[in-house]
Amino acid sequence: MSRGSQSVLRELGVKPIINACGTLTTLGGSTLADEVSDAWTEASKVYLDMNELHAKAGEFIAKLTGADAAYITAGTAASLVISTAACMTNGETVKMAQLPKTQGMRNEVIVQRLHHNEFEFLFEIAGAEIVEIGDERATTPEELEDAISEKTAVVAYFVFDPQEGVLPLATVLEISHRHGVPVIVDAAAEIPPVENLTKFIRMGCDLVLYSAGKDIGAPGDTGIILGRRELVRTCMRLGPHSREIISSEPRDYIGRPMKTSKEDILAVVAALQRYFRTDHARRYDAWEKKIQYMVSELSKKCSGLEVNRVLPGHNHPRPVSIPRVELQFHNGITADEVSRKLCGGDPPIFAHVMDNRLYLNPQCLRDGEEEVVVHRITEILSARS
Repeated sequence: MSRGSQSVLRELGVKPIINACGTLTTLGGSTLADEVSDAWTEASKVYLDMNELHAKAGEFIAKLTGADAAYITAGTAASLVISTAACMTNGETVKMAQLPKTQGMRNEVIVQRLHHNEFEFLFEIAGAEIVEIGDERATTPEELEDAISEKTAVVAYFVFDPQEGVLPLATVLEISHRHGVPVIVDAAAEIPPVENLTKFIRMGCDLVLYSAGKDIGAPGDTGIILGRRELVRTCMRLGPHSREIISSEPRDYIGRPMKTSKEDILAVVAALQRYFRTDHARRYDAWEKKIQYMVSELSKKCSGLEVNRVLPGHNHPRPVSIPRVELQFHNGITADEVSRKLCGGDPPIFAHVMDNRLYLNPQCLRDGEEEVVVHRITEILSARS
């Protein structure tokens, strides 16, 4: 069977899906615009000095974003490990070579209890110990002050805003910097709005982490670190391409498994350029039209269904800046059951379910797919009635 007559996906038996969830890693993160694919292909045809490529790409991205420096990584999870390691070692070669063993160095990461999430173990991969402050209701400035000690390497802030009770980032920065402690901000999926690509650097954050493989539109296994020059330089040294000679022996550091390809790096540069040129107001208008279509059509066609346009809360898939269609079922069928039927159809449709409500996010819907979503939900509910 030739490649010309049948695609690799068909050969594997993998169906493309309709993505009404958003830029989730488990659904592939993003799709690539032609100019991003072209950049990826350009890199695939040549050999390059990877350290030169990293340095030049970082300089380019820093100019775009207004940061001191930038570094492209293998995704935000890799960024979190590498940036934590950078804050613990401060570029000291002996300490860098010691990781993930952290005896004799500052190795504590302070995290608010309200920011507790499934990615905290990444600090521990770097060798750090997590110190949680506050409780499920709130964090006070005094709790951060009291937690900072001679063992504190960094304070981490996960951007889950809006989130009641969280110690605001501005306050975290003021207290941490007064004690000489850097702040890492995980803003992985906080784009859009596009302003968030420059906001946190302008606030004075030491390192800011983004996924490049979500709304920015780079390959799904890419991320970006922005921040202070010396810390970003240490991130690059800790990364996968920086082999150094120590005592006449080659040495790779903790970021070695977190490899970025030359193709990914060029694709990130192209995607970020494109993102800054994009008319984001037009994108929001297109999303709103899809939302209004789904709300109107589902309201007319489906009985026992409550349909609303909503702004998601902090516990929804990020970013929460994009409105959703919320469906509540009152005809004996559950949101989980509808979701299973959507996933089991052709093409499969993925939507987010929470609290027996099904949410439709327009962010990743191609033109016309909103009509398919409406048809399938109508079909499922009609068969049930």
